[in-house]
Amino acid sequence: MLTLAGGIACAGLRVDLVVGKAEGDFAEQVPGNVRVFDLDAPRVLATLPRLAHYLRRQRPDVLYSALDHANMIAICARILSRSRARVFVSVRNTLSVKVRGSHSRREQLLPAFARHVYPLADGIVAVSEGVRRDLVQHIGLSPHLVRVMPNPVVTPQLLELAGYDPGHAWFEPGEPPVILAAGRLTPQKGFRTLLHAFDRVRQRHPCRLVILGEGPERDALETMVQRLGLEGCCDLHGFTSNPFAYMRRARLFVLSSAWEGLPGVLIQAMACGTAVLSTDCPSGPREILDGGRLGTLVPVADPEALAQAMIRALQTPPDSAALIARAQDFSLDTVVRKHLGYLGLGPSRSSI
Repeated sequence: MLTLAGGIACAGLRVDLVVGKAEGDFAEQVPGNVRVFDLDAPRVLATLPRLAHYLRRQRPDVLYSALDHANMIAICARILSRSRARVFVSVRNTLSVKVRGSHSRREQLLPAFARHVYPLADGIVAVSEGVRRDLVQHIGLSPHLVRVMPNPVVTPQLLELAGYDPGHAWFEPGEPPVILAAGRLTPQKGFRTLLHAFDRVRQRHPCRLVILGEGPERDALETMVQRLGLEGCCDLHGFTSNPFAYMRRARLFVLSSAWEGLPGVLIQAMACGTAVLSTDCPSGPREILDGGRLGTLVPVADPEALAQAMIRALQTPPDSAALIARAQDFSLDTVVRKHLGYLGLGPSRSSI
């Protein structure tokens, strides 16, 4: 959303970034041409009256939200404020699969709420065809309401940052090849499967594994690393603001997720020309990798299949030109043009 906000602002529109709390790892990366409105709310539900107040005072032409709970609030805030702003919501994950994997009662109610609230929006954006299909088949939305538009995950800044030195000794010349993964340390990302697969791979092929990201599973994953005896060849490196420097120098990028919407890290690794492989999870990887032509697809939660694919990929040079060309379909300029058309945003008099 930061990237999209900056891209739309560069097209000559006034853009506000309205957030529940103006804090977090990306707070320093807000583009200079984007205003930040901090609702300073303790949780998403508490943003409702404050967002309604923003709509009454600032009177934007379009309100564009992302993530399911925020999407519900955005639609309700438009009704509460009696704003004339057009509201569009973006769905970033495969909702039915996400709900099946959750023990939260609030999460489990999301499909029912989405079924009744989402049609009140002026438009619904799905980040992949798989997400769109899920909204139609499992949530029950009309196919005419949902438009597929990907996230803008490839930017000129990405390519510049990829040229930096990651400052990690494992990426120095002469070191064993590095397998890279990135994402929040949560069950969704399948890092336990990845660790089991890597344990098999390292017994047959000298290599190392770096996982970028933080999350609630850190303690469990660290314990697993110790139990498998991977301390000297696996680094749970934590969050980094520049994962692209790691992607450019990794021999292989692996996505091990149980489900996704449109995995941006997979596309970003391709933009760096790095070999990739992924679980064939719902949804996104099959679309991104052209059915497996650009990278192997393996079953979800299958360490042996993942290990075999990793070994083959380590031994096969990537077609970097084809990977980079495909990644350009998700470039900032391409995605901004699609959004401006769909959101009905024209000359500089419009605002979002």
